[in-house]
Amino acid sequence: MTTLRPARLRPTDLARLGTSGLRARPMRAILAALGISIGIATMVTVVGISASSQEQLLRQLDALGTNLLRVEPGDSLFGDKVKLPKTASDMVRRIDGVSKAGQTGATGVIVRRNDLIPSGISLGITVQASSLDLIDTVDGKVKSGTWLNAATERQPVVVLGAVAADRLGLTSPDVQVWIGNRWFTVIGILDRMPLAEEIERSALIGFPAAKDYLNHDGHPTTVYERSADEAVESVRAVLARTVSPENPNEAKVSRPSDALKAKTAAAGAFTGLMLGLGAVALFVGAVGVANTMVVAVLERRREIGLRRSFGATRGQVRSQFLVEAVLLSAFGGGAGVLLGALATFVYAQLNALPAVVPTWALGGGLGTTVLIGALAGLYPALRAARVPPTVALSGQ
Repeated sequence: MTTLRPARLRPTDLARLGTSGLRARPMRAILAALGISIGIATMVTVVGISASSQEQLLRQLDALGTNLLRVEPGDSLFGDKVKLPKTASDMVRRIDGVSKAGQTGATGVIVRRNDLIPSGISLGITVQASSLDLIDTVDGKVKSGTWLNAATERQPVVVLGAVAADRLGLTSPDVQVWIGNRWFTVIGILDRMPLAEEIERSALIGFPAAKDYLNHDGHPTTVYERSADEAVESVRAVLARTVSPENPNEAKVSRPSDALKAKTAAAGAFTGLMLGLGAVALFVGAVGVANTMVVAVLERRREIGLRRSFGATRGQVRSQFLVEAVLLSAFGGGAGVLLGALATFVYAQLNALPAVVPTWALGGGLGTTVLIGALAGLYPALRAARVPPTVALSGQ
């Protein structure tokens, strides 16, 4: 007696069977795939924007360097504010590995656009005394005008940080502002300084001028130093002891570049939140695919019965609907990956960022959709395979 064996379906046959169901109801397939597309597009966009921002940050750190250290006075054991020595920057320069050092001193005076503005309005701008070598130490650049020199540091002139100039409504030098009880002439406006944002919000005058016109005591409140990359840690270890030999615990040492790195961690937390929202959208899309496939099984019972009566096995029917669900999700995932990459590129162009979409995000997005399609189509496929041919053909 000859035993009949069911014909095996080749992968191409399964692909044709899977796409035939999608082609028969294109609008339903598009709407079902849309949920998957939105979820994957959201996740790829979030990862791409985060990667682009981090790349910009890394490039910025490479350009600015991570070898700038800052020293500020802390509190004494009794809670009193301590003062750094007047020659703090000179002392710091004597440390092995230090190449540059500069200092600023808070004057406690505010700057106003003119003498008619109430004294209580400061606009968040501080007036600070500055050493001449500050600009080189922090790698600052003068956007317009000039920096302080040996002559002007003794005169009633001021250099404004970028933010300070913006808040005062100034775009060019050679104008006057009201500091203390007299006019100061603006001789320069600085460019942005990501590693010294406090200087961006400052009006800078020379230490001699601060003493003569504002009664400043000459003590610095911040000392900046620049050293070789390989010497940063060794310099950091002795910096507090150098500026405050008797009480090194009263000097606080920090690295401004750490603040930029902290932004990466904050961005990472935000990225995790957005990925979670993308995952929710992806789950909703998976539910839509499963629902579409269940409805397809109910509507195509006669087709299932006809195939079974011609010898199709349960496994072949199961494979047909499983492949259909996977293809449906894969189409949606592919569209989502393209949309996510496009959204990342547009965002990067609008914000002057390098467009970066990690390869793992693209591959992971497609792989996730295939897995989701398989899981979403598993139950409908099993249900289709269990339909008896006679019941399917009878339409019950």
